[in-house]
Amino acid sequence: MENVKEINALVKLLDDPDQEVYQHVEGRLLEYGSQVIDFLENTWEHSLDALLQQRIENIVHKIQFNNVKEDLNLWYQSGAFDLLQGALVINRYQYPDLDEDKVIFQLEEIKREIWIGLQYEMSSIEKIKLINHVFYNVYGFAGNTKNHMDPQNSFMSQVMESKKGNQISLAIIYATLAKKLDIPVYGVNLPQHFILGYIDETKQEEHEFGVLFYINAFNKGAIFGKHDVDQFLRQLNLDPQPGFYAPCSNVEIIRRVIRNLISAYENLGSKEKAEEMKELQDILVNTNL
Repeated sequence: MENVKEINALVKLLDDPDQEVYQHVEGRLLEYGSQVIDFLENTWEHSLDALLQQRIENIVHKIQFNNVKEDLNLWYQSGAFDLLQGALVINRYQYPDLDEDKVIFQLEEIKREIWIGLQYEMSSIEKIKLINHVFYNVYGFAGNTKNHMDPQNSFMSQVMESKKGNQISLAIIYATLAKKLDIPVYGVNLPQHFILGYIDETKQEEHEFGVLFYINAFNKGAIFGKHDVDQFLRQLNLDPQPGFYAPCSNVEIIRRVIRNLISAYENLGSKEKAEEMKELQDILVNTNL
């Protein structure tokens, strides 16, 4: 790397007591982006200077956060077609060094297990009961009822690891598995409770929005009907709106993940993280996608 000399010189200036010098050095390192992270981490490991270590941590975080913003913007601008990809971009905020292939491999493993049990003549409900059996009984996924506000519930890698998540993270995994198996299950943006809908577009006349039935991923894949959604909205004193019943876009789903994280960080008093989440929220401004 032709810039090694300059990077090394900049890293040596990181402990300069002059704030102006530090800001200049930080600005140059941020311009280099990811390529300076190894240099910075190596310096951090060999230093006992608390100020230097803190400055390095801040710069590394800023570089990684900029990468997340760029990745989220790219995902959004290119059509947001892959829901899992969007969730993994958010995952990079907390786990920038994660091996994402591991998450994808885990999902493939669960998918394979469901696929083995699938039969051509199965009804839509039988297919969902099969997914439920494998996902909840065989693999042990469940809603995190004890620590519902924990930010970890929103990060895909942690949910795959702990097998505990919130309504939306479990729904994202569930919908991803269904998509891999060509089973038409999509997210439905119900207030205060994210759910899934089994969609058959050929039955729009008999079923509103083509939704045959709804699925609660947080409650072991429980199956329910439109009247249950009506009742839930009545309990919340909310007027029924089409968006509470119809499948929503991947962008709306990731926006909701971010909203959950803003609430979780505010709840913990992590103002800086909540503010950074709001920056991510701002990237997904146009909800029409």
